Amino acid sequence: MAGKDDDVKVLGVVVSPFAIRVRIALNIKGVSYEYVEEDIFNKSELLLTSNPVHKKVPVLIHGGKPISESLVIVQYVDEVWAAAPSVLPADPYDRAVARFWAAYVDNNVSTVLYTVLAMAMSPKLFDEQLLVISLVVLQMFPGMAGVLFAATEEERAAKAEETLAALAQLEKAFAECAGGKAFFGGDSIGYVDLVLGSNLHWFEALRRLFGVALLDAGKTPLLAAWAKRFVEAEAAKGVVPDAGVAVELGKKLQARAAAASTAA
Repeated sequence: MAGKDDDVKVLGVVVSPFAIRVRIALNIKGVSYEYVEEDIFNKSELLLTSNPVHKKVPVLIHGGKPISESLVIVQYVDEVWAAAPSVLPADPYDRAVARFWAAYVDNNVSTVLYTVLAMAMSPKLFDEQLLVISLVVLQMFPGMAGVLFAATEEERAAKAEETLAALAQLEKAFAECAGGKAFFGGDSIGYVDLVLGSNLHWFEALRRLFGVALLDAGKTPLLAAWAKRFVEAEAAKGVVPDAGVAVELGKKLQARAAAASTAA
């Protein structure tokens, strides 16, 4: 791997899709880095001083200088280590298309959703710890959050359909962007791949928790096959966690939501 020039450090949480995408980008570039697992219930002084605005992961510290926000970090990594394999396409149009679909993945969640979830639990029960741990899960597809927190099976099924509709769009995008190759980025993992692929452990967690198959080979065969290739790619190995970790967090979130509802 490339040398630890100027010292590279990543502050993250193992289940955070945003920290995962940063680590994969560094792996693609062959950059050695120190990974620091943060405790979301007891944030380190390093995290608080490195990201004083949002106080959240991920944070990349390069040569003593912190950079925040996952896609900002990924683009920074791509520019700084430009001699290594590229994350974003070289062609301006292809690069714009990749950014569009990456934004599509992220923009299916809004701050309105976070507020609705938090206030639904009652303002007096709304504490920072619950918000932080919820954000780790909620900053994915809105339907995925809905599946996790649905009050009834009917509501859960409806939310699952929302996510399936988003994945159907991404199935079409994959066919267009990949051009018959293994990844959105072509022969190797690219920008859209790491943005979407960093959520795969949560897809599997929701299947285990509720029997909801979001990546269905019958409905989205291209994405289902892509997902298997993604987790087996060298850059993703040891970074994308086992779904069991997400399952345990999902159970804790459910318990917190149920306790808040009872107390209210």
